[in-house]
Amino acid sequence: QLSLKTENRRMKRRHKILKEKYYLNVFNGIFLALGLMLLTFGLWLLSDRNNLFSVLFSSGENQLVTYISCTLFGIGSVIIFTSAMGILGIVKEIKCLLVTYMSFQILVFVTQLAILMLILMKKEEVHNQWNNRIDEVISEYGNESLTEQEPVWNILNTVQHNMECCGRYNVTQWEGNKNTENSSQIPCSCTKSSLKKWFCDVPRNSTYSMGCEEYLNKWFENNVLILTAITISLLITQIFLITLIGQLFRNTEKNNVWPNE
Repeated sequence: QLSLKTENRRMKRRHKILKEKYYLNVFNGIFLALGLMLLTFGLWLLSDRNNLFSVLFSSGENQLVTYISCTLFGIGSVIIFTSAMGILGIVKEIKCLLVTYMSFQILVFVTQLAILMLILMKKEEVHNQWNNRIDEVISEYGNESLTEQEPVWNILNTVQHNMECCGRYNVTQWEGNKNTENSSQIPCSCTKSSLKKWFCDVPRNSTYSMGCEEYLNKWFENNVLILTAITISLLITQIFLITLIGQLFRNTEKNNVWPNE
């Protein structure tokens, strides 16, 4: 009878272990998906030449995009590697892999927490750099000695034309540009003109009067929000993962079953 009770306890605990393994695999799948998102976000920043943020910060000594991209790519790669190790450790119940998996989880958790704090602390600073860089692009726009900046100017033209706006705050900002032939010229993208050149001679009352700042700020805020949401989701997922791994360890030790130890 005692042996039967012991066996029943072992069976119940084994049932708990199977349930914990199921939930661990579910959360590990979510963890993997979020890691892929981070890695994709990093690659997008690094390689997409039509991405407004990357194009604005792609020149000169400013390596902001490179730092952000490499950090996101690195963390995403570690998460994918950790998830693959976790899947193997959970399914096969390999103790050393689960210990390593938990260690990586704690390491990534601390790193993600630091990144979240950095995003919140540096957001305004990056936003100010963002606005300053846009103003700089507007002042350099059309300068024949800066042809390497043409991709940035084309992006700005696309924004102005599609959003029907002009300058960062309004059309008068273009008065600071010294690359026009005369003071009445403004970018053709500030008008309904389809001419493929930098500046057009048009009356000021026929231009888009509204600035592009609202659209640019919204684009910036949306991307910061996406990155913050991914980071917070990762942290929440990791809390569940670390808790479930701890429970799995306790139940497996009590059951004294490590088939692949």
